[in-house]
Amino acid sequence: MTIPTKATAIGINHIALEVGNIAEALAFYGSFLNFTITSQTEDAAFIYFGDQFINFAKGRTQASDEKRHFGIAVDDKELVRNTLTEMDVTLLGGQFLDFLDPWGNRIEITTYTNIMFSKTTAILRGMDMDHLQKTDQALAQLNKHGLGTLDDSR
Repeated sequence: MTIPTKATAIGINHIALEVGNIAEALAFYGSFLNFTITSQTEDAAFIYFGDQFINFAKGRTQASDEKRHFGIAVDDKELVRNTLTEMDVTLLGGQFLDFLDPWGNRIEITTYTNIMFSKTTAILRGMDMDHLQKTDQALAQLNKHGLGTLDDSR
């Protein structure tokens, strides 16, 4: 047996976002996303999307992000677009649905069914999202990377 010389990255468990106000961050993100709040104080909150989470931390002081961003996969990207427009959130130009939250964090919204990222059937079922089916293009990407034979992944 070969002893590994470095760890293998499995995925991203969570991200931490600095915001100016925890209650305002929960209200802003809660305007266009469904999530579960598992913990909340004046200085931090944890919101879960199935088996992954965002940690909001009070104290953003840096300038707005320009290229640095993270993506949130959703079931209905156009619903998010319409809601953000109704909220008067400025959408950034380009081919993606990007915007800055009120504290300057750059967010990209993508459609879960169109991308390689996958959740197990059990997690999708727990999120009441087990009806989602990957597109042929997403399945082709998974196959290209040797990941398309996972029977328990959607």
